[in-house]
Amino acid sequence: MKQDLRTKFADKRRGVYLFGTTPPKATTTEEATAEIADKLLDRLQFVDYDGLIVYDIQDESSRIHMPRPFPFMRTLDPRAYSKLLREKSEKSIITYKSVSQRDQASFIEWLDEAWNTFGIRDTVLVGSPSSEGEIKLSLNDAYSAIADHPANFQLGGVTIAERHASKGNEHERLISKSSQGCEFFVSQAVYNAQATIDMLSSYARKCKENGTQPQRVILTFTPCGSTKTLEFMEWLGISVPEATKFRIMDAHSP
Repeated sequence: MKQDLRTKFADKRRGVYLFGTTPPKATTTEEATAEIADKLLDRLQFVDYDGLIVYDIQDESSRIHMPRPFPFMRTLDPRAYSKLLREKSEKSIITYKSVSQRDQASFIEWLDEAWNTFGIRDTVLVGSPSSEGEIKLSLNDAYSAIADHPANFQLGGVTIAERHASKGNEHERLISKSSQGCEFFVSQAVYNAQATIDMLSSYARKCKENGTQPQRVILTFTPCGSTKTLEFMEWLGISVPEATKFRIMDAHSP
C-alpha cells in the first residue's frame, strides 16, 4: 500500500527523496504542458523517489536592488501542474504557494480550490520576499487561515541557512513555525554547507532543550551549470563559497 508523505515524514528511520520542478510558462498550451510533464517523468522513471515539489515562481525584485539576471516570466498555476504530475506519476506532490499577493478571503478561496479541485494535500507557504511594497497577507496570517481551514493539509515551511549565518536565529523561526502548524521544512539550495550544519545543529540542540522532536528538514541540492545561473542563485540570496564559485566559473573558461 502506498504511503502518503505525512506518514513517510513521520518515520524518522527513513529518508525521503523528492525532485523539484517549476510549472511551464503561462503561455504554454495544454498539449505542450503534458509533453513537458511526460519528459520530466521519463527522466525519473528509473529513480526511486517519494514525490515531487512544484514551486510557485514569483518576481522577487523587491528583495534586492540589483537587476534580475534573468527576466521574470509568469507560469501556469502550480496547483494545475501539481495535479497533472500527480495523475501521471501516481506520486505525492508538494505545492508551493506565495501568499502575500492575496487578501485573506482570496487565500481561503485558493485553499478551497486547492483541496477540492486540484487534490492538493501537501503545501509549503512562502511569505513576501521583502517588507517593502504591498503585502496583502502576512505569512503568520496565512498560517492562521490554513489552521482554521476544514481541510487537513500537511503544511510545510521554508528554512534559509544564510539567514541563520547572518542573524543566528533561524532555529527559533523553525520552532515558531512548528507551533503555527508546520510539519516539515524545505531548505533553500545548499551551497554553503557550514551554514546549513550550524542551523541544523542549533535547531536540534534547541529542540532537545525544549523536550520536543525536530520536524523533518528536506535539504535542497540544485545543480549550477553556468556563470549566469550562478549570478542568479546569488541574486536569490544563496550563499556560494568562493572556492565553489571559482570551480564553477573555471569549468566554463576557455
